[in-house]
Amino acid sequence: MRRVLAILALLIAVSPAPTLAQIGDEILPPAFTETFLDLPDDAAQAAKSGKRLLLYFGQQGCPYCKELMQTSFTQKAITDKLAKHFVAIGFDLFGDREVTWFDGKLRREKEFAKFLKVQFTPTLLLLDEKGNTIARINGYYPPHRFSAALDYSAQRLEGKLGFAEYMKSVPQTGASATLNEQAFFMKPPHDLRRKAGGKPLAVLFESRRCAPCDELHREGFTREATRAAMSRFDIARFALSARDPLTTPDGRATTAEAWGRELKVGYTPSVLFFDDTGKEVFRLEAYLRPFHFASSFEYVGSGAYRKEPEFQRFLQHKADGIKERGEKLELWK
Repeated sequence: MRRVLAILALLIAVSPAPTLAQIGDEILPPAFTETFLDLPDDAAQAAKSGKRLLLYFGQQGCPYCKELMQTSFTQKAITDKLAKHFVAIGFDLFGDREVTWFDGKLRREKEFAKFLKVQFTPTLLLLDEKGNTIARINGYYPPHRFSAALDYSAQRLEGKLGFAEYMKSVPQTGASATLNEQAFFMKPPHDLRRKAGGKPLAVLFESRRCAPCDELHREGFTREATRAAMSRFDIARFALSARDPLTTPDGRATTAEAWGRELKVGYTPSVLFFDDTGKEVFRLEAYLRPFHFASSFEYVGSGAYRKEPEFQRFLQHKADGIKERGEKLELWK
């Protein structure tokens, strides 16, 4: 027994202290777990404790990631929920660590992000025990909506209703009871069909009592750079639950509510971009500050999305150009 105790003491003495998960030089909150990134094994181990995997994609210097960490991941109710129901694993959008997916293939983080079609940071995927994505959070969600998204997985609601439908039922608080109007919105009747060589289309879905919607109108739409970028587009706005008749870009008659459900829009505000053939080419499903919001219109309006399929890399090139010209780069203001 003395020999066993001595060996245990030696092992404890030489074992490294547990490390916190990180992306680049940024340390993730204690809610995250360091694993060998063998996700089938991670899912199996999590299931033994009644938990599921939460995959988080971020990048160094991402203001939305920082905001998520400083709001949601600093609230005890949310971190307790994470600890009870999830194994949270962080990934670097441009990282090189090797990840094993449920198909058995080994990919580096940046290739893994492309494989899962991650376009934004932060992006969070909620998986079931077999590795199926049951919910996808693209971009920053405020705490009450982020917490509700976690409940969708924790309560195993995917068998009852889709994630988009579920999120539509989450109340918006502290916001206007009416939709904000803009002079540049298309007027009814809404015929959204496109003509080759004509303007691309941006479709904004909003809802009442939506604080991010109010901020979008108060700050995003008022910036000169945003107005200039939007001038290349026809812009239509619909309430997500409205039954206003419309003709879709591909020529079908429907209503805003039915079309939003078909497009699986579950967050407001969301902006969906369609090219001059009526094909959806990009969408925003996140809270965006003015720099990123204006950049999304530039990304589609300039046709850059055809050559650069990764929005984040487009943003990097734009930011580098601003710095090279000696101009001040404001990501959050």
